[in-house]
Amino acid sequence: MPALFLVLALCLGAVSLLGQQLRLSDAAADAARAAGRGDDGARVLALVARAVPGAGLGLERRGEFVCAELSSDASFGPAGFGLRLTASSCALAGGL
Repeated sequence: MPALFLVLALCLGAVSLLGQQLRLSDAAADAARAAGRGDDGARVLALVARAVPGAGLGLERRGEFVCAELSSDASFGPAGFGLRLTASSCALAGGL
């Protein structure tokens, strides 16, 4: 019975991590599009903070693209087991 609870807890934790990763990926795409439109850094950071509180944001120009890289500590179990989730996305600079 304890093994069943352990497996169930790990499965639920994996689903939770997957949800966090999806939110981080969506926020990276939103941040890249906003930065590509020319929004200022504070607005992009506020957009990310609203979607994924506590996430770190890095913006970088790569030729005609603006890329956003987000990272956040995993909130799985006690201290997240030291896992760090990252996501990145790029958008055309000057796009609408």
